[in-house]
Amino acid sequence: MDARLRRVNKEITDCKNDKSSNIKIDLIDESPFHLKGSFPGPQDTPYEGGHFEVDIVIPESYPFQPVKMKFITKVYHPNVSSASGAICLDILKDAWSPVLTLKSTLISLQSLLCSPEPNDPQDAEVAKHFTTSKRSFEETARYWTQIYAGGPGGIAKSGKSPEAVRDDVAIAGLEKAHVDQFEAIGFERGKVIDVLRRLNYRGANVANISEDRVVEELLK
Repeated sequence: MDARLRRVNKEITDCKNDKSSNIKIDLIDESPFHLKGSFPGPQDTPYEGGHFEVDIVIPESYPFQPVKMKFITKVYHPNVSSASGAICLDILKDAWSPVLTLKSTLISLQSLLCSPEPNDPQDAEVAKHFTTSKRSFEETARYWTQIYAGGPGGIAKSGKSPEAVRDDVAIAGLEKAHVDQFEAIGFERGKVIDVLRRLNYRGANVANISEDRVVEELLK
């Protein structure tokens, strides 16, 4: 058994024996080098009550090279791509150290949900939402947790898919009245949502964007 396999097997065993952290690591397709990590959303955050899964790939030179991680569960967070699940976290790049483990890295991801870093974003649109209207951002992040991570008030027990019940306006972090306003003058709803999201037409930032500017974008 090579050193990488011994190390990974030990880390998986150690994680299973640790019942206090609530961090879990499971095999994907029986491969010890392709894993699925999971953890609960941290308390007192918009992610509380959610269950978050992470895809983990162990590189050949592990632990001297960082693991590759991305969220499987969709997360609304400045440092996580809302499209791909890619993560912006220093220990997954140049701050990686061989003393770090799979469990400690997953705990760092859990901590990242507590402490977004909008100045070093993975998702620029979400970071703008966070910096200009934190309350609206938290409402949107909470809704994503309900829809995608089985959070309180979500659809985990409904048997329906997220796409079947989701509210596209809430998913985008927008106000229904704003979307209705531009839809009423003849623009297609999906395009209105896309433009208002890109313009960060939210919270106090609405006052900085004229209706003419929105219409100009919608006409493109």
